[in-house]
Amino acid sequence: MNHIKTTWVLKCDIRKFFASVDQRVLLNIVKVYIPDSDIFWLITQIVTIFHSTKSDVGLPLGNLTSQLLVNVYMNEFDQFIKHKLKIKYYIRYADDFLILSRDKSVLKNLLPQLQLFLHDRLRLQLHPNKISIRTVSSGVDYLGWILFPDYRILRSVTKKRMLSSIKNKQGKEETVQSYLGILKHVNGIKIRKKVDDLVEDIKK
Repeated sequence: MNHIKTTWVLKCDIRKFFASVDQRVLLNIVKVYIPDSDIFWLITQIVTIFHSTKSDVGLPLGNLTSQLLVNVYMNEFDQFIKHKLKIKYYIRYADDFLILSRDKSVLKNLLPQLQLFLHDRLRLQLHPNKISIRTVSSGVDYLGWILFPDYRILRSVTKKRMLSSIKNKQGKEETVQSYLGILKHVNGIKIRKKVDDLVEDIKK
């Protein structure tokens, strides 16, 4: 992909992802990869001890095991995208994913196939309010960043959260350095100056 032709990006995420994972489907997938019966038994105990709004559904948000298991779960979707649909430009992090194409209509036509696979195979649904198709050059809001072809910036809400956190923690050195580390990866001269000014004000 270069800047000569317009590139479109389909952005989606899964509705109530962790709360919607079907435990029986997950364990059937895991069983393929874990032949050891004792380890599989342990994973089963970890998975089935929790449920969301109904039994046999959901994983606890934030657990390390959940982070691992949802990637095993969504690997089914990854394989469908790459090997069945033959999509070249695809990015996924947990339940957020992007698909890029030169042709906007290709992305529109993909949506029903994606929705059908997610529903039938994984018992998941795309969030209807978080489906978008837009040009890459207009900026893609993904994982806390606004991504452009040649640079990236932080979301406005992320900037506000950063300044609020620094203020609440009274300019604690490790907090400031952590955020400055993030800012090294973005075009953010103005927000860096705001951080510096805030720290100076706190020290006065």
